[in-house]
Amino acid sequence: MDKRRKQYVPVVVRFDTEGKLRPLVIEFDEEHKYPVDKVLDVRRAACQRVGGVGDRYTCRINGQVTYLWMEKGVWFVEAKE
Repeated sequence: MDKRRKQYVPVVVRFDTEGKLRPLVIEFDEEHKYPVDKVLDVRRAACQRVGGVGDRYTCRINGQVTYLWMEKGVWFVEAKE
């Protein structure tokens, strides 16, 4: 199993008329910005690999399913070390 770490990332979001968040773009750095194709699911969950509890966004990015987490107002992903 790959070793993972929690990596905090800037995320461009949109609020709908009901106040719900929708992540649009994940920015790792200036060269690595990934548009979120679709949000598949949002639920409260614990992050087992790197720790933390928050809202887990299951997203499709470039055809791959990945998790994006929001914990206490900040976003993170599970990054490979």
